[in-house]
Amino acid sequence: MKRTTLAIAGVAVAALALTGCSGSGGTASGGDADTLTVSGWSLSSTPEFQLLADGFEAQHDGVTVKLVEYDPTDYNTLVTADLAAGKGPDVITQKEVKYLPTFQEGGQLLDVSDVKLPDGISGTDSYTVDGTVYATPYRQDSWVLYYNKDLFEQAGVDQPDGSWTWDDYVAAADALKAGFEDAGVDATPIYQHGWQSTVQGFAAAQTDSSVLDGDYGYLTEYYERVLELQSNGDQVPFNTVTANKLTYQGEFGKQSAALMPMGSWFTATLVAQQASGEADDFEWGIAPIPQADASTTGTDATPVTFGDPTGFGVNANVSDEKADLAKDFLEYAASEDAAKALAGIGITPALLTDAVTKAYFDVEGTPQDELSEFAFSTHDTYPENPTSPDTAAIQNILNDLHSAVLSGSQDIDSAIADAEDRVANEIG
Repeated sequence: MKRTTLAIAGVAVAALALTGCSGSGGTASGGDADTLTVSGWSLSSTPEFQLLADGFEAQHDGVTVKLVEYDPTDYNTLVTADLAAGKGPDVITQKEVKYLPTFQEGGQLLDVSDVKLPDGISGTDSYTVDGTVYATPYRQDSWVLYYNKDLFEQAGVDQPDGSWTWDDYVAAADALKAGFEDAGVDATPIYQHGWQSTVQGFAAAQTDSSVLDGDYGYLTEYYERVLELQSNGDQVPFNTVTANKLTYQGEFGKQSAALMPMGSWFTATLVAQQASGEADDFEWGIAPIPQADASTTGTDATPVTFGDPTGFGVNANVSDEKADLAKDFLEYAASEDAAKALAGIGITPALLTDAVTKAYFDVEGTPQDELSEFAFSTHDTYPENPTSPDTAAIQNILNDLHSAVLSGSQDIDSAIADAEDRVANEIG
């Protein structure tokens, strides 16, 4: 069975805004009925695409899946350009949910409402517009709390037990700082990456708010807490993160911090980096992200967090015959067989079953404690990016708010007021 990877290197595409121009007909795979092209990015460090291609080929004799690699930074722009030129892949990976409406409004995605999905799979709502499904999920990352067990032990502080509210999180950070000072440990209690998600994602999910509402007062408490942590020396300051271009992989992997809120995708990275020696060798675990109040804490409750799915859509320009094959690929990628395979390389699939969870924790290097398994498998995950043509523009405005507040260039109230005015005036 032949496999080929098409590397699009140095694609000379003029800056193309995501204006959603529809395709001119045709796809990258042309008229070859047994060849399916699938878009992806960073193929050498993102093995899930080849894994799914191999699994689909194994179940479809004579079919070849070709991966089409795009630059991850300009992925949506480059894919849009290829679709407009009639040479887009048959299957279009939806890297960021917030751009789905752009593809959909541009007539670039096929209706895939007839693709059969397993019961209990997450993320389907993110790909539904006016009752029509334009993509299907295969992975669903959720934000959790990674912690360094060795650093907790050195500081003499109790490890997370699943009962933490944000107040407990702050108290633990204070205790860690004192413990590190007493033990002579050169580490900061918390590393929080510079993304707006690290504040705004939790705030929206845990206050039942939406970026589409245009009212952002729900962010106040969450930013007040982060500013306090920064000023107390419990957390690496935002300005240090951005000025020094710190990486979350390096800060946690090299034990510069004991706690780090992060998406569940980090498990695969940390396992690989510890195996290669790029990260230090230490014991770590996964806990539920701290909660707004005690009502959703404890292992008999369901913690609230956020995350967006990753999925596949079908190029609207494919032939009817190719559409059937592409939909078969979507169905396979969402299946339990594919979910177990993805879990086996540390990816969090959209479908979580007991068998999938077992496959995830069978990976050598993953933590083996019950709390880590609970944090991975149990949560109410709310979308950070609700499906709307306005989401991408609003998130850009809220990103400005995030930088202004955490850099200290603007106080919280005025930054929120400015963001609300801009959303009202620029988005409507």
